[in-house]
Amino acid sequence: MIRTLKIDGFKSIYSESISLGRVNCFIGANGAGKSNILEALGVLGAAANGVVDDESLLRRGVRAGLPRLYKSSFASKSTPPQILISAEGEANEIYRVSLLNPLDAPEPAWSYKTEFLTDGEHEFVSRGVRNMRINLNKQAGLAALKLVDLEPGNIAAQLLQRLQEFAIYCPNTPTLRGIAPDMQSRALVGLNGGQLAEGFATLRKNLSDAEGDTTEVLDQVLELIDWVSDIQVTSHGAALLSPNVPRTKLMLKFTDRFMNSSRNELTAYDASEGALYVIFCALLCLLPQVPRLLAIDNLDQALNPRLLTKLTSRLSGWLRHNDPERQLLFTAHNPAVLDGLDLADPEVRLFAVERNSDGMTCVRQIILTPELASLNQQYPLSRLWAMGNLGAVPNV
Repeated sequence: MIRTLKIDGFKSIYSESISLGRVNCFIGANGAGKSNILEALGVLGAAANGVVDDESLLRRGVRAGLPRLYKSSFASKSTPPQILISAEGEANEIYRVSLLNPLDAPEPAWSYKTEFLTDGEHEFVSRGVRNMRINLNKQAGLAALKLVDLEPGNIAAQLLQRLQEFAIYCPNTPTLRGIAPDMQSRALVGLNGGQLAEGFATLRKNLSDAEGDTTEVLDQVLELIDWVSDIQVTSHGAALLSPNVPRTKLMLKFTDRFMNSSRNELTAYDASEGALYVIFCALLCLLPQVPRLLAIDNLDQALNPRLLTKLTSRLSGWLRHNDPERQLLFTAHNPAVLDGLDLADPEVRLFAVERNSDGMTCVRQIILTPELASLNQQYPLSRLWAMGNLGAVPNV
């Protein structure tokens, strides 16, 4: 897993170092810079894949924007000449890159100023402005080319692949319902949830092919949708939809346990949006085909607070289901998300994201100190956040 993420000169983040666990929750006021943390990791993933341009950023869920919007610009600080981002793993493997994105004369792709890849013992890429060959393409990353020469088991290669796969998922209701296209149809569910039915079909197949009793995993998902007795995937759901409603080839079919058996089936178009968001998050955690390093922006949207707490409590276990090295970062605004986090688990981490007096994003890990634990015995973390004891609240 990635243990340390360092960001310098990216958007509202002037200079921050973040120590990550398996599950990482970022809370804070609107505009504090939570999404910028995820997007910095997306830029690093694009760099690790060999090119940073609008297409590579959009594919990872990073908002494409004008060059001047990516680089930090504070009245109290000089504008940095480059954006510097690095990721370090558990055994000192590091991928680091500094990128140039000229404000006045942008190129189709960002250019690499420096690039560094090591497994802690050997430097596989060490490119700087002083040792660049004249004919070197500054818009092409060397680490992505070097990857073919590394053994698959090399920790530097694994770090690079993890970054290359990274994506930011941000579901929205029309796409989850299948009535709006997914702008980025990343396997298996799409960045906005446009392939929800395909993803659920894959999950059911994975569970049926697995050895041992796997019904508990699916039951954990269904338990969060109290009105559902079963969920299936069908390509023959036309009878359940108005002919005027757009439809995808595959559709989710829900069976409502309270309704008459002759009229108890409905598709994602008519199902509660909360059910769709729960399934989306579950698939991202449970499907091995989804990136091992991923982020969900605004995980809490469309969810009842109590349901959100229960969903959050399941994330760590779901991530470990197929791979103990899977890693999730997510942002949230609903205080109820905190009550699902087991902060006694060192792999579950909560971060307060705030702007300082100069407007710079600052990231602070909230540790379960004896003082906080004592307060937590009297009030849930959600209440403590709402009361201002944890910080990360708007100054209004």
